Amino acid sequence: MGSRTYGIDPATVDFIAGEVGQAIKAGAQIALVIGGGNIFRGVEASAQGIERSSADYMGMLATVINSLAVQNALEKQGIPTRVQTAIEMRELAEPYIRRRAIRHLEKGRVVIFAAGTGNPYFTTDTAAALRAMEIGADVIFKATKVDGVYTADPVKDPKARKYDKISYLDVIKKGLKVMDSTAITLCMDNHMRIVVFNLKGKGNITGLIAGKKIGTIIE
Repeated sequence: MGSRTYGIDPATVDFIAGEVGQAIKAGAQIALVIGGGNIFRGVEASAQGIERSSADYMGMLATVINSLAVQNALEKQGIPTRVQTAIEMRELAEPYIRRRAIRHLEKGRVVIFAAGTGNPYFTTDTAAALRAMEIGADVIFKATKVDGVYTADPVKDPKARKYDKISYLDVIKKGLKVMDSTAITLCMDNHMRIVVFNLKGKGNITGLIAGKKIGTIIE
């Protein structure tokens, strides 16, 4: 969305593609899960009267739009990319097949997992956690607008303190809105490390891959 209030900002998408492209060139295997809140938020729409399951499916379709935008930006930079959707739409993307996704990664392609888990009531955070387990990922990088996990919202509370490291249980107990509790619990049960970092920081993804201390580690 960039500085816009709605929709897709091409400059922001190109920046994200550039950051991911650098990480690929550094030798990493990367899969992406992209939200759809810049276009449609299922939970908000549900609160305004749209039936929850329908609202969530609409949100999943928004993630497909974003995924195609990022795919286009990556391929403009010469990075081979595949979009796999949890809801079948063969004219646009491949259906999600775990073994095929792993094979794409082995061949140096970026795989974008679209349409969440394909089920209502589950967020793209949960989709990211689930797909990370399925493909045997080493870590989940949770890209946000802030540079880590804080004791409170740093935008609203100037006294908010940043954590360098925090446990899954503390995230849940303290009600920190990093990822939803289903995603955090799934990661905790399967020992999947999460790193929360600022997407807007140039070189952050390659820095994290190189082992630099960026953002907040949840483990």
